[in-house]
Amino acid sequence: MALALDFPQHSALSTQHSQDLLRFSTAGSVDDGKSTLIGRLLYETKQIFDDQLEAVERASKQQGADYLNLALLTDGLRAERQQGITIDVAYRYFATPRRKFIIADTPGHVQYTRNMVTGASTSDLALILVDARNGVVEQTRRHALLSALLGVPRMVVCVNKMDLAGYSRETFESIRSEFEAFAAGLDVVDVTYIPISALKGDNVVERSSNMEWYDGEPLLTYLEHVPSADYRRLDALRYPVQWVIRPLTDAHHDYRGYAGQIEAGSVRPGDEVLVLPAGLTTRVDSVDTFEGPLAEASAPQSVTLLLADHLDISRGDMICSPDRPPRSTNSVEATLCWLGSDPLRLDAPYLIQHTTRRVRGVVSSLDHKLDPNTLDRDESASTLRLNDIGRVSLRIAQPLFLDHYHDCRATGSFILIDPATNNTVAGGLVL
Repeated sequence: MALALDFPQHSALSTQHSQDLLRFSTAGSVDDGKSTLIGRLLYETKQIFDDQLEAVERASKQQGADYLNLALLTDGLRAERQQGITIDVAYRYFATPRRKFIIADTPGHVQYTRNMVTGASTSDLALILVDARNGVVEQTRRHALLSALLGVPRMVVCVNKMDLAGYSRETFESIRSEFEAFAAGLDVVDVTYIPISALKGDNVVERSSNMEWYDGEPLLTYLEHVPSADYRRLDALRYPVQWVIRPLTDAHHDYRGYAGQIEAGSVRPGDEVLVLPAGLTTRVDSVDTFEGPLAEASAPQSVTLLLADHLDISRGDMICSPDRPPRSTNSVEATLCWLGSDPLRLDAPYLIQHTTRRVRGVVSSLDHKLDPNTLDRDESASTLRLNDIGRVSLRIAQPLFLDHYHDCRATGSFILIDPATNNTVAGGLVL
């Protein structure tokens, strides 16, 4: 299972999978203008219905604004509108003739870092906003670090509110240099820098005449052309079994199917597969769907596999490529992002949810806690608290079938659950 619940893309967009799709998250500190920027993109690409626009116009006037407050298009919760901040992750969809987009507008307040993790965990690109008046702040660094840890391969740093900084090139270059120094310690393929004004529209869709010194692309052009290839995609089969289908009717008394979602690779009838933890091999008889059998299926399709042999297979088992299986282990080294209000308790029992498999385990040791500002490691730390990030070792009662997170997000991530409250307390990335 992925670190966070996938947003509802497959039902609406997988049918149009042939069209290019880019998933990106917005991040930054409070009041850096994330919601305004997303509202600007939606507005300029004509994704807003007339009644939505009228509602935003009314709300803007009620707030005393003499301009169209585009942030109200994404700050959908009443508490968000009243406080002027983003609390929950707001998913938005828009398209241009060249590409489709899924946006995760994530919170900027440190209190909602866990919500930002949710949005970034399924993104191909992180769009990080920096207020030109404030420069790089703690939340900027924290969100950049989390995006890098979550395997987001690219970042675009938008230096926003350039209109309030006099469209100063010196201000932009200073912020760029500061962020470059920090990003040098992150595992990111590339970082792009764009000076913008989300409120005024400078360099969002069209090049700005107020910043002729900037010779790069406007943001939308960059988003339309940046490669969207998933560098973490494993081509070996990973198929966690979610459900065993036994109709038990006279017409289908021999039917035994294994339903689930293909997390990596592809599968065809006739393929040899390995079943874990049994360690037995068999062949695929059929790849079924509600619409009928398929000649081939690949990630992220949800299908039902029929196998040549009747094996003892249940929910949580893994069907995979026999020549490139995942690592089966009872011990895990991982990076944890602590999401619970109560701190980590070493050697206390937790439930570990990995794909469709749930097992018991303990965090046996905390190797270090990471400082999001300096990237220094605090090896003297004894626990992790809300929004802390650290490297840990876990002991597990039953084996998990793991890949490195950067190879496959689904089989390289897990969540920790407090068995007493059933609350999710941490997200983990397999090292």
